[in-house]
Amino acid sequence: MAELIAQNLAPIMFVALVVFLLLGYPVAFALAANGLLFFFIAVELAPLAPETINLSWPLLQAMPDRVYGTMSNEVLLAIPFFTFMGYILERSGMAEDLLDTIGQLFGPVRGGLAYAVVFVGALLAATTGVVAASVISMGLISLPIMLRYGYDRRLASGIIAASGTLAQIIPPSLVLIVMADQLGRSVGDMYEGAFLPGLILSGLYASYIFLASMINPKAAPGLPLEAIGYREPNGSRGVWQLGVLVLFSGLVGYYVLSQTETRAGADFVILTICVSTVVALICALMNKAFGARRLVGSVVVTAALVGLYLFLQQQNNEALALTTEMVAAGAVYALAVGLIERFTGFRLMSRMAEQVTFVMVPPLLLIFLVLGTIFIGLATPTEGGAMGALGAVLLAAAKRRIDNNPNRFNFTIIRQATEATAKLSAFVLFILIGARVFSLTFYGVNGHIWVEHLLTSLPGGQVGFLVFVNILVFFLAFFLDFFELAFIIIPLLGPAAEKLGIDLIWFGVMLGVNMQTSFMHPPFGFALFFLRSVAPKVPYVDRVTGKRMEPVTTGQIYWGSVPFVCIQLIMVAIVVLFPQIVMHYKAAGPVVDPEAVQQKLDELLIPGLGAPGEPGGLPGLPGLNFDEPPKIQ
Repeated sequence: MAELIAQNLAPIMFVALVVFLLLGYPVAFALAANGLLFFFIAVELAPLAPETINLSWPLLQAMPDRVYGTMSNEVLLAIPFFTFMGYILERSGMAEDLLDTIGQLFGPVRGGLAYAVVFVGALLAATTGVVAASVISMGLISLPIMLRYGYDRRLASGIIAASGTLAQIIPPSLVLIVMADQLGRSVGDMYEGAFLPGLILSGLYASYIFLASMINPKAAPGLPLEAIGYREPNGSRGVWQLGVLVLFSGLVGYYVLSQTETRAGADFVILTICVSTVVALICALMNKAFGARRLVGSVVVTAALVGLYLFLQQQNNEALALTTEMVAAGAVYALAVGLIERFTGFRLMSRMAEQVTFVMVPPLLLIFLVLGTIFIGLATPTEGGAMGALGAVLLAAAKRRIDNNPNRFNFTIIRQATEATAKLSAFVLFILIGARVFSLTFYGVNGHIWVEHLLTSLPGGQVGFLVFVNILVFFLAFFLDFFELAFIIIPLLGPAAEKLGIDLIWFGVMLGVNMQTSFMHPPFGFALFFLRSVAPKVPYVDRVTGKRMEPVTTGQIYWGSVPFVCIQLIMVAIVVLFPQIVMHYKAAGPVVDPEAVQQKLDELLIPGLGAPGEPGGLPGLPGLNFDEPPKIQ
């Protein structure tokens, strides 16, 4: 009996861990306790199964080194940086500004508020990477407005919770950092691979809103006209002027990028967004500073910028010339707007265009600061996170100064963000240390070989493996959150996937989309808990209309999440069926020209060694012949 236990210690250990977790013990301590308990058992049973158990008492001394290696991992240092950045932006009111402005932009459209929530959810995901911050912000701000104007409670709850979970898959996602670390791959590649799937998933959410609003118009009505602000003096909304500004800025951004070294995939998209947002901001600022009332100043500034651009081009100062070109393009647009308004009375820069520009440009520039520097190789994810955290602090301080509102940024906000960051970082670190303790024993009893053989022997090869893994992760997500899944399951699945020839970046993105459902699963989805904490639990009186509003029940929140869990599973299928939406990250890598390499090697050949088969030329030494083995005399 003891020999049978010794030879099957790996599956027994895994089952024991599942039992510990089902009993409700904290994951970190369940992992560590399970690992230490079975270490003692394995050492005692080692003589009975020497070919299976490779553990001894001296090996326990390696544990401090494993813990120290975890704590000194610089990649994981990006987690507290991105968490701090997210909490600062959420508490400084940026989410409220975005939701208010984008809600006004989409408001009259049927389902407009729901579209705004998806759009802002994607934007917050790309700037914060924190699910809790996104869901709570949108739940506090958008849910009362959606209920006020008659949105179906299930649709409103589901779209807020689902949009908040976009922070799981849209970079800079915390789970992608952990996934890359556990799979031994670059975080930058993981971010680049997840970029398109995140955008496609946002589009699927919007498509569902469109279908729901077409089938049942009362479930997602448009805002009434009296609720729409940012109007022009003639009563129009000025949306098409925003379209003209976006088109102009996009064309300038594309033109500027086309003059530089061509980049592929997400690199080009992110850099184009950056240049376009900067141009749009310059257009809005120039128009506000000069406009139709200060045409002389606008003409002088535009002429000076164009002249400086031409001078820098002659000096071959490419970087400054491109920067000046962007500023000059914004000045030219503002001058054209001013001239048209002065001589025709027609406004080409509407209040809506200005408001959207001033509200959206800061977070979009922060996206570039974080993702752009990572994608183009200028910064590591940790350095990008540090710049993002600093950028969030500066952005919040600027908001306080511009709005003259101390609630935008103060010491209390910094303290709360620091405490929340410390709690999340400690939570992640304890789970990771527990996982290290568990893996030391599990690998010592050849558990990884057992799992690898189990997974690679599944019928169907790669297809069978992917089907089994996705079903396994989906059901485990009912009970475990994404950190626990990443630290426990991913290290076991990665080697088997690599042995089957599966690209680990693609595999990680696919599992990231699947693990996203862990936030939406009734009854343990964290996004549902976050929304439940801020959704009205009792009847209340709306502060605008004065009407008595019914509360949002837990059942409505749960039922509202079901369609979006299905959409997330559809996205998993899309990633599996169309791997190129992830694999494009390889096209952005450096391309090596074999002929250029060979030419460089020929230039570096040392005279005297010669080419293969030629005499060496060094006095007293025979020529080296690489085609024949050396002869020993």
